[in-house]
Amino acid sequence: MAITLTAAAAERVKTFIDKRGNGVGLRLAVKTTGCSGMAYVMEFADQIEEDDVVFEDQGVKVLINPKSLVYLDGTELDYAKEGLNEGFKFNNPNVKDMCGCGESFNV
Repeated sequence: MAITLTAAAAERVKTFIDKRGNGVGLRLAVKTTGCSGMAYVMEFADQIEEDDVVFEDQGVKVLINPKSLVYLDGTELDYAKEGLNEGFKFNNPNVKDMCGCGESFNV
């Protein structure tokens, strides 16, 4: 089981945490929503919860609850700028289908 970050994603997360002034890492999860069933949730974590599974890649701690890990195992988090758009991108090998707008997925 593993969650990885590209160099661009790791640098962006570190920049956000530095600007916040606190935080132990990045929390990833999935929630039920959208037309395809699930959507990604990403937030900065100020503490590690008892049931969190913790991965560390390129100096960034990634925290995931066990229920979400089933859907996120093997995911690579990337960060890209394309024209006026920029943001994080989940490269998740478990995804079977995505909705047309790209906001939700199913496995």
